[in-house]
Formats: sequence, C-alpha cells, structure tokens
Amino acid sequence: MLNSLTDKQKEFWNNCDHRWNVKCGATRSGKTFLDYYLIPKRIRAVSGKDGLYVILGNTKSTLQRNIIEPLQNIWGVDLVSDIKADNTAIMFGEKVHCIGADKINQVNRLRGSSIKYCYGDEVVTWHEDVFNMLKSRLDKSYSRFDGTCNPESPRHWFKEFLDSDADIFYQQYTLYDNPFNPPEFVKALEIEYGGTVYFDRYVLGLWKRAEGVVFPDFADNPKKYLVKKEDLPKHFKWCMVGYDLGGNKSHYGLVASALGDDNVLYVLKADEIMPQDMKPQDVEEKAKKFIEYIESTYNVRVQNCYIDDAYYTIINGLNSWRYIFDNAAAVKSAMPLIDRPIKLNKLMHTGRFKILDGQCKPLVEQLQDAVYDENIEGVICDDGSQCIDMIDGFFYSIADEYAYLTD
Repeated sequence: MLNSLTDKQKEFWNNCDHRWNVKCGATRSGKTFLDYYLIPKRIRAVSGKDGLYVILGNTKSTLQRNIIEPLQNIWGVDLVSDIKADNTAIMFGEKVHCIGADKINQVNRLRGSSIKYCYGDEVVTWHEDVFNMLKSRLDKSYSRFDGTCNPESPRHWFKEFLDSDADIFYQQYTLYDNPFNPPEFVKALEIEYGGTVYFDRYVLGLWKRAEGVVFPDFADNPKKYLVKKEDLPKHFKWCMVGYDLGGNKSHYGLVASALGDDNVLYVLKADEIMPQDMKPQDVEEKAKKFIEYIESTYNVRVQNCYIDDAYYTIINGLNSWRYIFDNAAAVKSAMPLIDRPIKLNKLMHTGRFKILDGQCKPLVEQLQDAVYDENIEGVICDDGSQCIDMIDGFFYSIADEYAYLTD
C-alpha cells in the first residue's frame, strides 16, 4: 500500500502520532485516500482498551458516502457495515459510533462519553460546540483524532484551533500534491476556479476569505488599525454611542466612538450582547453601564446614543435617566447604505480610523468578515449569512458627525 502513496501521504503516515492529526487542502489532492488505510490501523491499535470509537461528519448521510462506502469498496461489507438505525457501524470487528456534527444538539451524543479514537470528516462544516465537546472526550493518554477538511476563511474557528499550541500534526495539500490526477482534470479546475477565491481554496489549499470583502486592507492586516490605550489622544472633540438591537435572532451591539484632537476617529469599546434571556430593564441597564464605563475610563462626556430601531419604550426609559437617546431612524437617511463602506474605507486609507486594542474584538471580527451583497451593488451583505450588528452599531455611533468625518 505504501508504494502507491504520494510523498505527502507518506509523510502523514510516518508522523501522525500526535493527539490531533489533520490534513487540510484542495479538492482531489489525495488527503482523504490515505485514511481508508489509516482508520483500520487506528482501530486495531486500541482494540480492547477503554473508550469508544467515533466517526464524526457533517451528517450521517455524508459519512456513509464519504467514509463508509469507500472503506467498503476497499475492505468489503463483511469488514465494514452500513450505518445502522442506531447510528453505529461494525468496522473491523468493532462497534463505531457514526454521528453527524452539523447541529448543536449533536453535542449531547458526545456528552459523558470517553473516546479512544475519533475520525473527523469535513471538520469545517461542524458546529463549533460539537468540536469543543470532543476535546474533553478524548480523555485517554492513547486517544487520537484524525481529520480532514477543505479550507475556509482564515478566521474560521477550526483554523484558530489549528494555529493554537495544541498537540497537532498538520498538513496542507494543494491539487498538485496528487500526481494521479489526470492532467485534463487539473486543467479544468484551474480554468473553472481561476481568478476567484475558490482557486486559492480548492486548488492551492489556502485559507482565504470570501469574495467581495468590504474592507480588504483591514481584513488582511487588522493589527495596523489597533492602538494601545496609552497611545490615545489626551482629549476628544466628541464621543457618541450606537446601540444596535437587531432582530429576534441577532446579537445586540454597543459601540462607543470618539474623535480625537488629532482628527482620528477612535473606537473606544464595542460590546456584543446575547439578548435571548434579557428583560427590557436589562437592555436599558446594559446601555447605562456601558456609557458610565466610557465616561469614567476616558474622561469624556457621551453626547448622544442612537438606538436601532423603533424601540420607543426603551428610548423613553433611558431618556428618563439622561436625555441623550434617540431612534436611529432619525439619522439613517443621512447615512445611505451604499455610502457607508466608502466612508469607512476612506477613513482607513487616510489613517484616520483606529480601534482600541483588546476592547473591540467583535467589531474587529465583523469588519474582517464583511462582504458585499451579491444582489445590491456596494452594500454590505445583511441577509443573515453573516453578523454585522457591531458594524451597524458603529455607524450609529458616528451618526451626528457622519457627513463631516472625511471632509
């Protein structure tokens, strides 16, 4: 078998003795083929020891198609059964639990278990909570994980794990690492994916952001825009807050922005709030404490706070505390959606936009990930596929001075 492997596959076979062993990269790069021989080796290695065998994938059906059927083609149905109704399969004489990992409720299938071997298919398609639960279930000194995936955004939670200090053997594959691909197939993929982010992902095997990134310079180098507290200006010309309350499924976002005497716009703080269990008085209290923190920490007076959208009860309640709150609808018309990314990109490119390091993580993340709407040219996508609540909160925080910031 080893004689038929590529150099990359041989490298993995000889070095995959870590707690986490992961192959990521291009489609048809040969990263999965090796595993049809590695899985039986792993199963035999811990046979008779405590713990469960588990295979995790996007869904039960993808596990059957991607893992079970190729194993059956090589080893036969006597050694590898189909996935049964109880979500198990008999593989090489052992019971193996085959579990979909795309939904948060799958966490319960792992809770309380002890896993001696886990194989993971299409890891980037899993729910993050399932992966986090898996970490605690690989609780034996001999526990091992082997997994594969195609690359996604470099800010994907799995990429962040791969970049951590965990005990990981990691390989990245390109299409060209598989010499058994027919040349005409390679050429077809080069043409079909050429000039797009998918060429970087599915041919070169790179972790790349999606097409249409709104703030490309920020996305590639966010540290360039971060500033330490000790480097803030001594005085600010004004300070305002935006409070995006979103919809039923959205997060809430509180953002404080201030213009320094150096004419640089500083985002002093950005808090992401999970609203599901909050009461109306909690919504008000979050705003009060946020504003009090900003004023006491940075020696400024918050002049206005714009709240989205028609939450008049909350606005009225807050105005009884201090009369600085208003409906964001009053200023939205002065900030056209198509103009907002132009405005912020201009501030970025002229060195007039800074974010306080360590105080604005959710805003930094959303600015990195923001992409344009495919159906509305020049407008940031807000169709539920990505979260932009913090970005909205930021724009509300500069509403009163919006027209003058780049003059």
